[in-house]
Amino acid sequence: MKLTTILTACSSVIATAFLAVSCVKETGKEVALEQTDYSSKAFVQIYDGTLSSARNHVYVDGARVTGTPLAYAATFPSTPSLFAVLSGFRAFLIRDTLVTTTQPQMSFAENLQAGTNYTLFMYDTVTTPKQKIVQNNIIIPADTTSRIRFANFIFSKTAVPNVDLFSVKRNANVFTNVAITEVTNYLPHPSSSLTVQNDTLHVRETGTLNTLATLNGFAPVRKRSYTLVFRGRYQSTSGTPIRTLSSFSSN
Repeated sequence: MKLTTILTACSSVIATAFLAVSCVKETGKEVALEQTDYSSKAFVQIYDGTLSSARNHVYVDGARVTGTPLAYAATFPSTPSLFAVLSGFRAFLIRDTLVTTTQPQMSFAENLQAGTNYTLFMYDTVTTPKQKIVQNNIIIPADTTSRIRFANFIFSKTAVPNVDLFSVKRNANVFTNVAITEVTNYLPHPSSSLTVQNDTLHVRETGTLNTLATLNGFAPVRKRSYTLVFRGRYQSTSGTPIRTLSSFSSN
């Protein structure tokens, strides 16, 4: 009975969002109303890892939340922050704004909890876009460290090995055996300072020294939480979209 109720609620939310989106006028000017009460709000950040995407807009309950279109490897908001939405079942819609686009739109519902932070990851390719939303367990460290997690959104048409994330500063793996589409939990990591050098991070095939991507000069700020994303096309070592490791902050 509970499952039927949830499914019915999700279907109703999505149907309502479709109707609202069909009636929205795209003026290109979005006005954000000042928020004063966040007690019933959830907070979301979006990462666009969909290969070759260029003009994605995101809608929540039929209202566009993105200002300028999202392109591959972009985050929204662009600064280390999140946008607020009402908690509960929310209908999301992601679509390319070009009339002749070949990118299918994505529609899905999520039950967001009040006072909780989320990251919505977009991944795969423009012809088969996918999404995954995860909760951000952001804790402000009491010391001078930062916190990092690892997200594996590399694309490959064939099966590829899981990966490890190796820290040169630690001289050890920080994360091991991470599968495609897996997002780890946050772990403490030394922050950058005048006395502590920046880190170099390597993505390696699990259990080997075979390096797939490197992030040089990683300089996390103390007390901030970072996501390290392994993205691109697994077989591409040059050109676009090359396999690479990048980072973004959520606070």
